[in-house]
Amino acid sequence: MARVTVGPKTGGGWQVSRDDQTFRTQAEAEQAARQQLTSSGGGELVVKGRDGRVRMQNTVGQPDPRRSKG
Repeated sequence: MARVTVGPKTGGGWQVSRDDQTFRTQAEAEQAARQQLTSSGGGELVVKGRDGRVRMQNTVGQPDPRRSKG
């Protein structure tokens, strides 16, 4: 399963780990990461905050391997 991480970039902006793109806002970076995962067959999206801690994890483009909600 592919994994793409969105996180803060040193010097400002937000970075998508899979191809080192930089975006002005976290929302733009998250949207680009979702599109990448969807077009490549799906995977795990991890979004980190400015402090580097995981804010959100989500399975994109394929069934969630866990049966629990949330």
